[in-house]
Amino acid sequence: MASEKGDIIMDSVTMQSKTNGDGGSPPSTVVIDDKAEGDGDIPYDPHAHRQLEHPTTNTETLIHLLKGSLGTGILAMPQAFYNAGLLVGAIGTVIIGIICTYCLHILVKAQYALCKRVRQPVLTYPISMKLALQQGPHCLRMFANASAPIVDTFMISYQLGICCVYIVFVATNVKQVADYYLSPIDVRLWMLILLLPLIAINMIRNLKLLAPFSQAANIITFIGISIVMYYVFEDLPSPSTRALTGELRNFSLFFGTTLFALEAVGVIIALENNMLTPRSFGGYCGVLNRGMTVIVILYVFVGFFGYIKYGSESLGSITLNLPQQDGLAQAVNIIFAIAIFITYALQCYVPVDIIWNTYMKEKYGNSKHRLAIEYLMRTGVVILTFLLAVAIPRLGLFISLFGALCLSALGIAFPAIMEMCVLWPDKLGAFNYILWKDILLIIFGIVGLVVGTSTAIFDIIKSFQ
Repeated sequence: MASEKGDIIMDSVTMQSKTNGDGGSPPSTVVIDDKAEGDGDIPYDPHAHRQLEHPTTNTETLIHLLKGSLGTGILAMPQAFYNAGLLVGAIGTVIIGIICTYCLHILVKAQYALCKRVRQPVLTYPISMKLALQQGPHCLRMFANASAPIVDTFMISYQLGICCVYIVFVATNVKQVADYYLSPIDVRLWMLILLLPLIAINMIRNLKLLAPFSQAANIITFIGISIVMYYVFEDLPSPSTRALTGELRNFSLFFGTTLFALEAVGVIIALENNMLTPRSFGGYCGVLNRGMTVIVILYVFVGFFGYIKYGSESLGSITLNLPQQDGLAQAVNIIFAIAIFITYALQCYVPVDIIWNTYMKEKYGNSKHRLAIEYLMRTGVVILTFLLAVAIPRLGLFISLFGALCLSALGIAFPAIMEMCVLWPDKLGAFNYILWKDILLIIFGIVGLVVGTSTAIFDIIKSFQ
């Protein structure tokens, strides 16, 4: 579940900051050195130098990867299939899944190569991008210093986007149930009611206190998805009643939603970093391929049959399509609302950690008002996500927007840039096929970002008219 996703990211951010040399940034100029310290013959192996308190086995990593996929993204897949059609949706989900998985592979490999060169057991995504550009084509080296804050900006934007989606999701699901028993009120009022609890839960600086709740959220999420599929298969219409293809302009919305659902850059990096046997993560039958295969099948399954069931009535979360008067359906709405509410604090930890440790700690870390400043920053982050959610309470469009805006860059374009730079200039394969392949991925990511973001923004504006 997504709560597990947030928990994994938290551990990764903490671990990376601890293992990044002596606590400072890597040198501004890369010194390529594939030899280990003290031995001129044995290559440096970052995996052997990682110090992990609680490394995960292959099976545990696979379970984490599967649990990390079962959040708001999978619940939005029926609406994604509505935008693409049954046939295009199924084929498109598989293709996007393959592209995402491939880009995750090249990202992990590029980071491993960089770790060897600078003799660090672990590097963060922003620092990896900076180091890669420093040794890439000369025309890109000028962007090296700016690349780390750019990656940080996309990471922060994506995580804040997830938090916005969660606020809209929780408020909408609570409203769905409350409206049956009480006089209906605007979803924005439910967001306002949630504001103080969200601020309170984000004040927990040691998120290990949330671990028991996180595990409970994982369990009830599996139960919730099972109940949702029970409703889907009850009196299921014929597939012939649904369109095989959707409108061309809506494909970008499908792309953004599917990318948001499938792509999990921070999780993947964290999982590989925390493995007992990280070499088992890649490969044709490695943990990543096995996990992503199951995830893509699950997403096609839920999206395909969810769209057959609800058609053009498919909403931003399939839970909102369930019969409002049924007690079991109401229980599902509350189950997911509770699970995602808990997850909010875990997801919000990531932008808080980046903002504080990267941009504020040096200035305020030794201040006598350090704690007060940190709490003010945490409160400000929650209020920002609240204001965005209130301004755009459109769950499906929010998911498409942040999927296209952030993950086209983080999950597709940036890994391709990193691989191209790491292999530059003489390891790009016959006829430089890796270079041309990476250029195509970069173009694909940029087009997805521009078209998907502009379409989502246009539809958001149109929805208020």
